[in-house]
Amino acid sequence: MYPEYPYLGYKDENLKTPLTFRKQHQDQNPGFEYLMDPPPIFDNPDYIPSHKLNDKVAVISGGDSGIGRAVAILFAKEGADVVLVYLNETDDAMKTKQLIEGYERKCITIQCDLRKESSSRFVIDTILKTVGKVDILVNNCATQFPQNSLLDITASQLKMTFETNVYSFFYLTKAILPHLKEHASIINTASITAFAGEQTLLDYSSTKGAVVSFTRSLALSLVDQKIRVNAVAPGPVWTPIIPSTFPEDRVETFGADVPLKRAGQPFEIAPTYLYLASDDSRFVTGQVLHVNGGTVV
Repeated sequence: MYPEYPYLGYKDENLKTPLTFRKQHQDQNPGFEYLMDPPPIFDNPDYIPSHKLNDKVAVISGGDSGIGRAVAILFAKEGADVVLVYLNETDDAMKTKQLIEGYERKCITIQCDLRKESSSRFVIDTILKTVGKVDILVNNCATQFPQNSLLDITASQLKMTFETNVYSFFYLTKAILPHLKEHASIINTASITAFAGEQTLLDYSSTKGAVVSFTRSLALSLVDQKIRVNAVAPGPVWTPIIPSTFPEDRVETFGADVPLKRAGQPFEIAPTYLYLASDDSRFVTGQVLHVNGGTVV
């Protein structure tokens, strides 16, 4: 099964036992993809492009690694130029840029802290000076800090989680919106936790619930401008946020509790973003698409 991908995390090919990853932890948050073992699978080498995004420009926050990297590479394969916005993961961002340019598409990298509204203004100013337009916006950056009790969530943690996961979406969308034209697409990364909850991620789950409501309300707000707004709600996916926030024991069995008995890989999530970015979804707005390994929510 999956012969072209030698490691999806299975203990055996017959799926008789749950997925396991090697125990690991990174001390920094956000984490770095180049330190993960095994590295996430961000590309499907058998994918055949069909020019769905020819000459469009896509902006992806958190585009340096994880789901963001997989989406960026798939968009480039489909003909888009890509703007990657990231916090401090420069090595990962430069690797993603190299991969995108390998498909003969432009890649602009912008390092900034999207928790600050001024950063989003800097992002759009840079875009207008370089690629000149935006057709697709993917709000994807996120952070999380697992805690066993609400009593352990400090005011500073709550503030950082909401500023990263919600405020940045508002700020970046607000800055870019005046430059979006008809048939543009905004895609927000939500999470299964917005629907199913997660007992150790109270603040993170709350932010993802906010993202769902933001998506639905913004979609209604922009209908007359013919700009579509949707969200993707991934389940467990092997990305840098996992080893950088969860303890080693939880990393080892991460994703094993979903019906498919394994975590997803970023390349398995990216096609959902492509669908929402392209004209294939021109009758879809205000929706949340679930890619979660079989969990019904």
